[in-house]
Amino acid sequence: MPITVVTLIVAIVTAGLLLWSAIQTDRVAVSRQKSLVALIVSNLESGVAHDQESVTVWDDAVNALRSRDAKWIDTNLGSWMHTYFGHDQVYILDANDAPVYAFVDGSIVASSSYRSASPMTAPLVLNLRARLKREDTDGVTEQVLTIGASDMAVISGHPAIVSVKPVVSDSGHIAQIPGKEFLHVAIRYLDGSLLTLLRQDYLLEGARFSWVNKLASAEASYPLVDRSGSTIGFFVWQPYRPGTFVLFQLVPILVALCGLVLGGVIIALRALRRRTLKLIESEDRIFQLAHNDLLTALPNRGQFNDRLADALSRLPSTGEQLAVLYLDLDRFKQVNDTLGHPAGDELLREFADRLRRLTTEADTVARLGGDEFIIIKRSVAGEDEVRTLCEHLLESARRPFQVAGAQVFVGVSVGAAFAPRDGLEWIELVRKADVALYHAKARGRSSYAFFATEMDQTLAMRKGLEQDLRSALQAPGQIQVYYQPLYTADTNRMAGVEALARWSHVERGWVAPDLFVPLAEEMGLVEQLGELVLRQACLDAVHWPIETLAVNVSALQLNNPSFAMKVTSILLETQMDPRRLELEVTESTLSQHRTECQQNVEALRSIGVRFALDDFGTGFSSLGRLQTLEVDRIKIDRSFVQGFGHSNGDEAIVQAIIDLARATGLSTTAEGVETDSQCDFLRKLGCDQLQGFLLSRPVPKQEIENLITGATRRASA
Repeated sequence: MPITVVTLIVAIVTAGLLLWSAIQTDRVAVSRQKSLVALIVSNLESGVAHDQESVTVWDDAVNALRSRDAKWIDTNLGSWMHTYFGHDQVYILDANDAPVYAFVDGSIVASSSYRSASPMTAPLVLNLRARLKREDTDGVTEQVLTIGASDMAVISGHPAIVSVKPVVSDSGHIAQIPGKEFLHVAIRYLDGSLLTLLRQDYLLEGARFSWVNKLASAEASYPLVDRSGSTIGFFVWQPYRPGTFVLFQLVPILVALCGLVLGGVIIALRALRRRTLKLIESEDRIFQLAHNDLLTALPNRGQFNDRLADALSRLPSTGEQLAVLYLDLDRFKQVNDTLGHPAGDELLREFADRLRRLTTEADTVARLGGDEFIIIKRSVAGEDEVRTLCEHLLESARRPFQVAGAQVFVGVSVGAAFAPRDGLEWIELVRKADVALYHAKARGRSSYAFFATEMDQTLAMRKGLEQDLRSALQAPGQIQVYYQPLYTADTNRMAGVEALARWSHVERGWVAPDLFVPLAEEMGLVEQLGELVLRQACLDAVHWPIETLAVNVSALQLNNPSFAMKVTSILLETQMDPRRLELEVTESTLSQHRTECQQNVEALRSIGVRFALDDFGTGFSSLGRLQTLEVDRIKIDRSFVQGFGHSNGDEAIVQAIIDLARATGLSTTAEGVETDSQCDFLRKLGCDQLQGFLLSRPVPKQEIENLITGATRRASA
């Protein structure tokens, strides 16, 4: 009897402990799932507004709405939002809040349909109009481009998120009256695809929507509350209850083996631990998805922002300083365009691994998106330490990447800002690092720059240069053509010249080509600039006793179907021999396999125009690829020539390029020759032509004619 009593007491106590443990485990699990649902709803509300900004901050959208381009409006502001982002209803309101477009449940409907949604959207519209009229920008950040208004409401019998955004100019060049902008109203139901998302992606079994908080057995709910505090409905699901599951598994064992109750307790505790670990693992996985970049496994933008804000908050008490380094890969777009996005993803993963190896565990390396990365360098001793890190980053990115069975050369540009020197507010610190990155790229890419106050002034100056550049292309004499000689390596004879654009600004003086040429590309003026340089160069060089006139051609020009006709017209107009003209193009341009590009190349080669492959060695160079490109000359990039004498193997790379050219019957020209030792070494390697400041800087027409005359006299003497 005592043994029986003791056994029963132990069994009862054990059963009580198991029941309590199961209830506590279930309570924690349900609480965490409710937190997860709250986070999903919050992210969805901000996500609808973010989706809208992809089409509402757009010059084309403003123009299309003003001209009532119905097809464009439906394609970009209605159907696209439905098919790509899952928005169920879309309305466009004019300056008087009258609907001009309506899209409901997959099709265009009469604008009068807006009346059914108007009672719920009208307060949001009025609120947003008021903020727009007083030009309120509260809440606008680098991620949130415009103000808006959003809430939860019941629309067409569905619980829904309603978001209203103004349609504004992205460039700022279109004048708009504050408060009179077109409004984009987006509605996403909460009882449709979201329920499938909750069931499939977040493992919320039996997820459904209910207007009342009436739950079946073992169900849990989360209220959907609008901004006025009113509950419009509930998300209901059957929460995963690990404690109850384990308890029911153990009941048969406890009944059958009452005498082994203590052993059963141990088994139960172990089972509970496994279930708890599984739950923790599931939560960790959800956390990783929310805070880490899926491609590189680096922290994403959100986690980076949190870490930077935390690090900055500690600086005043520690007296230390930190640095933020903003990185952007050079020529990464060429990888995607030429080898495809899988190859680009492979390159990004490899670059992320290199960044990990160059930083310490105390640092943070994050991917912001695309080919942009950012580093938080803690406990910085001074600028020299960051300068050394930047040099290591540049050197690491210059090493070739093995992707898609090819050797790819890219590069990286870095901008850095320091705290507390440049501020303690994380948004401003990142902005300043981004400004420094812009200046690093403006200096020719594959370089780094530290933020300085004058950089902000330079950025403002760039905006003024945009308008000045348009005027300069119309005003004679501002855009001039300079010429840099090309010399034969063996006889040091001037064999040709390369035509280069130079801008003489009426107020600023000479503007660097590294600044205005990329600016022309961004503004869509590069074709006009290229045509101006080509015509002037042909006029100047038509009677010069040289073999080659080299002119750079952009991808935009070569992909224009009328490019070959324009070049032919200029040659006829100037009476220039086509066989003396050599057009320099980048490898990525010729590798795009576009019909227009191929047709232009074939048409120009048929009349004798030659082609040179510019910056060779920095793209996707290989023998197999070179055999498919219709070129006559390879120009070796200056970065390899400047690397002579360093332990980075540039001499071997140049030797390989020259051997590759000889094997395919092509000529070679080395750019950036600045020292006698570089010149001598290139001659020994067998390079055909040399070009660089050692031989001559780019000079105007009169000076190049003097050089040609002097060379002719020496030859005749």
